Amino acid sequence: MAYDGFAVAATVKELNDELLMGSISKVAQPEKDELLLSIKSNRQTKRLMISADPSLPMLRLREENEISIAQAPSFCMSLRKHIGGGRIVRIYQAGRDLAKEGLERIVVFEIEHLDELGDLSRKRLSCELMGKYSNIILIREDGSIIDSIKHVGVLTSSVREVLPGRQYFIPDANKKADPFKLSEAGCDEFMRRLRKSNDRLSRAIYMSITGFSPVMAEELCFRAGVDSDRSTFELSDEELMKLHRSLAVLMQPVKQGAFEPNIIYCGDEAKEFSALPLLHMEGAGWHRESHDSMSEVIGLYYEEREKQGRIRQRSEDIRHILRSLTERCAKKLELQEKQYADAEGLEKYRIYGELINTYGYSLKGGERELKCSNYYDGDREIVIPLDSRLSAKDNAKRYFDRYQKMKRTMTALSVQIEESKRLLWHLDSIAQALSMAETEADLSAIRQEMKDFGYISGGHGEKKQKKVREERSEPLHFVSSDGIDIYVGRNNYQNEELSFRLSDPDDWWFHAKGMPGSHVIARTGKRELPDRTCLEAAALAAWYSKAGSEDKVEVDYVRRRELRRVPGAAPGYVIYHTNYSIMIEPRSAI
Repeated sequence: MAYDGFAVAATVKELNDELLMGSISKVAQPEKDELLLSIKSNRQTKRLMISADPSLPMLRLREENEISIAQAPSFCMSLRKHIGGGRIVRIYQAGRDLAKEGLERIVVFEIEHLDELGDLSRKRLSCELMGKYSNIILIREDGSIIDSIKHVGVLTSSVREVLPGRQYFIPDANKKADPFKLSEAGCDEFMRRLRKSNDRLSRAIYMSITGFSPVMAEELCFRAGVDSDRSTFELSDEELMKLHRSLAVLMQPVKQGAFEPNIIYCGDEAKEFSALPLLHMEGAGWHRESHDSMSEVIGLYYEEREKQGRIRQRSEDIRHILRSLTERCAKKLELQEKQYADAEGLEKYRIYGELINTYGYSLKGGERELKCSNYYDGDREIVIPLDSRLSAKDNAKRYFDRYQKMKRTMTALSVQIEESKRLLWHLDSIAQALSMAETEADLSAIRQEMKDFGYISGGHGEKKQKKVREERSEPLHFVSSDGIDIYVGRNNYQNEELSFRLSDPDDWWFHAKGMPGSHVIARTGKRELPDRTCLEAAALAAWYSKAGSEDKVEVDYVRRRELRRVPGAAPGYVIYHTNYSIMIEPRSAI
């Protein structure tokens, strides 16, 4: 997550536009690590949320209100006393010094208010958004701490105490450089700092320059065209100069306040958010969504991540069962295929038996082997092992019996191998559906399918089947560039329904070749399939398959009438004998 100095800088610009010179009308503390300030500005009331939660530190404007804790905590009471009704006269991003601006993940509000004697006074509210070190601290004009949302004593931190009465300062354990000064100065200081670190380049950047996260360090390397995994000692002066020039270019929009808040998705999953475009996170399966404000980006990102985390948490039991079943089935299939390979030498036992019957008259009894010509192999000499206790006839019978037994074994194994392959395909297809699940209805349909096939406990019958039809979610729906409806099944039940109930025989069906994935239907009816629609539907079929993360995927497509169900197979398992194929780059959207 790129919640770095650049994202904070974009937030500060937005807050200055919206809240500067506004008055604080209400202070609430909905959670133990969270504040909600109501601020009247330009005849409107705006809400500012400040969170010091270690896993979700953030600062953003929001529309909705929240219910506060019934009894206000002491920090909330301190804020009401000292800044309630105060006017925000300055909002800035701190540097290594509280009074100076920089690119630290610290937002400072300077607030004017009347103290107990009616005199005009100023306080600072420092919002430190630094992961597990996040805090919200109220500070006097002389720099002493009034109170904080988290108290940090000497037993918790040897670097800095955050307690009432202590002097406030910003720790600088790594002595990081100011990127504004570094980009404006000559290249010598930049080169000296990076080479001093003796580390991998991207790590050296974010460990030695203020405001940089690992993601932004990778972005700087990408823009400069320098490998981020190389050691700083390996880099030439020319490469370091390219990095310095790229740093100057990267800092220009920050200086000008020309931010481009955006969320970066890999498929449907929100992976990062940033105040600037992340060019190194573009390509197959990746796309960027731009938004008007940093607050909107932060709110949407955390909402998406929370939803993804909630669905993943609630589906963990299914994932565990699927992993166990898949591992067991894969081992079983491996054993069956090994047994089948061992049994493929059965023909030699039939030949042994026939050769013993042909040349056995020369045996007198008690021999351990028979040397004879093999008329099945150009009369080459062959040596056949014998049981010295048996007659020639019994030795031949022993080989014929072994041949028949292995033949029966191969027949049974071929059926078992096919069943194991279908079971493995079914488990993989459920895992693929699970990766697409976005709602409780999606999970409910997957659970029901697993119950119906006995993977988890649950009954069968008409009543259960009816419940599945009622609760399952809708297929994904897209409209192609040619205006043709394209539908993508989210699970096997939807795949079955899309292919055999909702589509017409003349519609086109797309599927990644030879692997579990979604059925994709292009509703063309009797019209010709336009080339653009074909490419778009194939790209969706590639994305919503087991190979969705690969650069190129082979996709088969046929008229829907060519599909055939397999009796007794899982829903969505089909066969076809005539098809077209295309190699396509997976894409999650049209």
